Amino acid sequence: MSAAVALKDRVFEVLAHVLDPEIPCISVVDLGIVRDVRDDAVVITPTYTGCPATLAIEAAIRGELDRAGLSRLKIETALAPAWTTDWISDAGREKLRAYGIAPPPKGAARSSLRDDATCPRCGSARTEEISRFGSTPCKALHRCLDCREPFDLFKCH
Repeated sequence: MSAAVALKDRVFEVLAHVLDPEIPCISVVDLGIVRDVRDDAVVITPTYTGCPATLAIEAAIRGELDRAGLSRLKIETALAPAWTTDWISDAGREKLRAYGIAPPPKGAARSSLRDDATCPRCGSARTEEISRFGSTPCKALHRCLDCREPFDLFKCH
């Protein structure tokens, strides 16, 4: 294994413990915010430009890197290409679902399919959007027509 691959693996392992401050069930790695590791930097992309949690995420990443003896690594923010819900890992999608947030289907960001919501509580596809704005700017508020529970859905992007 090359030194670069070993460093990348170590950084991803360390940062798998950094939870998103707005969604504390999922790590920044599973959410797809941590994009790359180079020999001198960790590259992150916020879920959208202007995300209010970006500074808190950067501080948490910095703290974990420092505790792991990786203080030489800088944190760089890359806005292009823009973050997409397709970057959420399969494990992350399951964590979101268990927490009560519906992740969009994989590939939804690349297709004409918009916000196909499945209820994270009962699994019903009979859902409706209540508001385009949910608990955070990157989510929309939906309701299940079967179990009648409201839930957030990550907006496809």
